[in-house]
Amino acid sequence: MIHTILDTDLYKFTTSYAYIKLFPYALGTFSFKDRDETAYTDEFLRRLKEAVARLSEVTLTREELEYMTKHCRFLPGVYWEWLSSFRFRPDKIDISLDKDRHLSIEFTDYLYKATLYEVPLLAIVSEIKNQVLGNVADMDDIICKLSEKVTLSNEHRLSFSEFGTRRRFSFEVQDKVIDCLKQTAHYCTGTSNCHFAMKYGLKTMGTHPHEWFMFHGAQFGYKHANYMALENWVNVYDGDLGIALSDTYTSGVFLTNLSRKQAKLFDGVRCDSGDEFEFTDKLVARYRELGIDSTTKTIVFSNALDFGKALDIQEHCRGKIRCAFGIGTNLTNDTGFKPSNIVMKLTQCKMNVNQEWRECVKLSDDKGKHIGSKEEVRACLYDLRLL
Repeated sequence: MIHTILDTDLYKFTTSYAYIKLFPYALGTFSFKDRDETAYTDEFLRRLKEAVARLSEVTLTREELEYMTKHCRFLPGVYWEWLSSFRFRPDKIDISLDKDRHLSIEFTDYLYKATLYEVPLLAIVSEIKNQVLGNVADMDDIICKLSEKVTLSNEHRLSFSEFGTRRRFSFEVQDKVIDCLKQTAHYCTGTSNCHFAMKYGLKTMGTHPHEWFMFHGAQFGYKHANYMALENWVNVYDGDLGIALSDTYTSGVFLTNLSRKQAKLFDGVRCDSGDEFEFTDKLVARYRELGIDSTTKTIVFSNALDFGKALDIQEHCRGKIRCAFGIGTNLTNDTGFKPSNIVMKLTQCKMNVNQEWRECVKLSDDKGKHIGSKEEVRACLYDLRLL
């Protein structure tokens, strides 16, 4: 199911390199969560373990190395040289079912390695779940619905990127969808998937994930997490990859922490939870407060979007701020079957082997999506004066 290490999101590589450059001895644990609390079968578990075992065979080819070196100027060639020697370690991945048959997946490693496991594992889980349930994608129906979405985008000049790797129905469905987008979607700006970007000559999209901020929160304190995460990102990328993720500790806290220097330096922000219309107005007001023309900035919206909602958001942004959209499940898993509601998050980390483990927390703008133990989430809320 995963045939190349490039079959993942760009920001896994950019984050991996940031860890190598700034925190090469940091370790972390990623943990799987199924928000639907699905009861999985023994057959599913068997197939999952078989697919995960085959990850050890995945490599970066010479052709892929040359392509990524040429097309990702912000990542040095030495990183791709290192990646060509990297191999997934299935023996480091703990997979099991608990007494209620809920799926548990955990793995621990140096963070520059551990971050690379997340997206492939989620894509594997999603595809095998469909196989075990006997779900069969009707490609004609998928392309028919996709054509309607593309028509809407073309008519309204709605710029969007494909962000659907982690919860795709299957590799084949994502391949067919991106092929169609390449041929017909005038305002498709690219894909987060590096393999398909290479295959179809598209731009790779992405900056950094929640884990980057979660790591900083655990190591440097929640009050300083947003500021330090952005400062360190700039230290690595010097102005490239300039879309800042806004909601790791709620967007309200992010906007309060956002300095004038960072607001001017970053091209914009990504909105991944909460009310998009309310966030737009608050961000525009914050830019105005900092003396910045918001119409020169961009919001990338990426929270469970469909094209109808994206069009409404675009209209709301008109004249206020630029906007773009990262659309995932609605592109790669709009099959008539319920998509998996699964995530993998950084749950603990430490700066080096001598430090004690520290729990990681994420506070979403969406109700019920906080990540972390009740005790640590409460401590984070208290520290940020959100209680």
